[in-house]
Amino acid sequence: MQSWRRKSLWLAMSASWLLVLLGVFPLLRLAVPSRPRAGTSQGWPRWLDAELLQSFSQPAEFPEDGPQPPRAPGGGSCTWEACFDASKCRGGGLKVFVYPATGPVSETHRRILASIEGSRYHTFSAAEACLLLLLLSPDVPAGQCTPVPLQWDGGRNHLVLGLHPAPCPRPFQLGQAMVAQARPTVDTFRAGFDVALPLLPEAHPLRGGAPGQLRQHSPHPGMALLALAEERGGWHTAGTNSSACPWDGRCEQDHGPKQTHPGATLPNATFCLIPGRSSDALHFLQALQAGCIPVLLSPRWELPFSEVIDWTKAAIVADERLSLQVLTALQEMPLTRVLALRQQTQFLWDAYFSTVEKVIHTTLEIIQDRISGASAHPFYHLQQGSRPLGKFSALIWVEAPGQLPMKLIQAMAGSQHCAQILVLWSSEKPPPPRLPETAVPLTVIDGPRKVSGRFFPYSAINTDAILSLDAHSSLSTSEVDFAFVVWQSFPERMVGFLTWNHFWDEARGSWGYTAERANEFSMVLTSAAFYHRYYHTLFTHSLPKALWTLADEAPTCVDVLMNFLVAAVTKLPPIKVPHATRHGETSPPLAPGGPGLRQEQQPAAQDCINQMVAGFGHMPLVSSRLRLDPVLFKDPVSMLRKKYRSLEKP
Repeated sequence: MQSWRRKSLWLAMSASWLLVLLGVFPLLRLAVPSRPRAGTSQGWPRWLDAELLQSFSQPAEFPEDGPQPPRAPGGGSCTWEACFDASKCRGGGLKVFVYPATGPVSETHRRILASIEGSRYHTFSAAEACLLLLLLSPDVPAGQCTPVPLQWDGGRNHLVLGLHPAPCPRPFQLGQAMVAQARPTVDTFRAGFDVALPLLPEAHPLRGGAPGQLRQHSPHPGMALLALAEERGGWHTAGTNSSACPWDGRCEQDHGPKQTHPGATLPNATFCLIPGRSSDALHFLQALQAGCIPVLLSPRWELPFSEVIDWTKAAIVADERLSLQVLTALQEMPLTRVLALRQQTQFLWDAYFSTVEKVIHTTLEIIQDRISGASAHPFYHLQQGSRPLGKFSALIWVEAPGQLPMKLIQAMAGSQHCAQILVLWSSEKPPPPRLPETAVPLTVIDGPRKVSGRFFPYSAINTDAILSLDAHSSLSTSEVDFAFVVWQSFPERMVGFLTWNHFWDEARGSWGYTAERANEFSMVLTSAAFYHRYYHTLFTHSLPKALWTLADEAPTCVDVLMNFLVAAVTKLPPIKVPHATRHGETSPPLAPGGPGLRQEQQPAAQDCINQMVAGFGHMPLVSSRLRLDPVLFKDPVSMLRKKYRSLEKP
């Protein structure tokens, strides 16, 4: 009896010790540190699909391994309100002065300077600027750091910009200066003040850039489930039978397909596992371009442009110590979610990261947003998913000799969709003192004496749709009504009547364009075209000043420039609709074979489109063979059954 009691007591004590041992170690491993102090980094955005990872702990819940790097010297506690004097930005506008480079500079550094000087924010006067920019060059020899500028003033209203790792990334006390650098650590990054940049390769293009590599627009994932970033710069792929720890070197038991891809050659994988080391930050851009969903394993660097980009829609942040849960969750993720994440990687790559110029301009736009606030954005930035209203504004450009196109005004006023008629008066001759009475409001706007003034975002325009016209346009009410109905189905594209087409001239080795009737077109003339007024904002505030100047010097170039802009945004061609009248349809003065153009003038005239290509860095125009007609257009039925009868009148 006593022997049985001794055995029972021994078993109970053993079970108790076993429970204690099994319970203490996980608790020690998952111990939650105290709350971070005020002013410290608040960690990464939480993943939207958290319900799939119920056992996940967020990265902020784990103490960092190893010693912590020191905080930023000087202005480590800087905030936007405390360390930037926005009152120096007159009228709420950002003006940037770039310190001239000291000593010899490389071609890459010179091109970056030219890109900043070509932006709408640049000024050559330091007194006029409210932001002084110091560009760090990676080309200086080691030990020859950038000297402190004379106007440093403790770094107040300064931006230290480093696109590439420099020999002296922090050559002096930063003080109150903002820092825009690649892969900043989460401990030194000052949220809301500094700007996190992507780590760019040395050969990253200045403008143009390569498109995203995702070609599969269905929920079907890549051939391989995982691609693991390797320390030597390559990628290692693993199939769906990978082990639970594919990133820690213990995958010898995996019998699935494996393959190593050197350099920037990224396989068609669904997820890209990127360790949190700073040296792996370059893999992040490679994954975005390839449409491979980045899975960041306890990253120790701030994600680029995290102030304005919601990375939960394109990437996954996980803790590298929870390998089993990570792999299981990736395998069970719904295909619709996979497609949404991969599509967002392509958008972010094209919008922010494909060129050096986009990275620079995004940085300046972030600072401009801090100065002006969200209220300075046009309304369509804030109303996601809303459809355009059912009205349009007719914007008629009048230049010399300065006469009101009465017939055109009456045709616009007769449209059931016309909300207002705006006459942009750009003639030296004063406008008539009395305006004709029309069924819709008629307003005269005193416009600038240059052709680019046609595309200024005038406050008088109160509709989404704009019908751009000039005084020589000839349109009927039916043509306008049908074109507007078409535009309502494609509000992001241009819808017009007259078309041009671009081509590559093998003999001259350059681009050209023509107005000859053909089976293809890539541009519509802005003398009669519908488009969203958002493009007026882009035309005025996003295009380089050099392209404005070119359009003003060669007026026909403004049509090319507007089509370039819309095509660069949408990646789509314009839409052509039919017209019954000829609208003065002639070849453009800059097109080959155009009337009134001497043969010896053609090479210089064709330089317009080539300068546009150089300014954009690539040819954005997309050709189309599509024309949209009414359903019964020219069908052998009674005219009484047709809605747009005047379209078929000779």
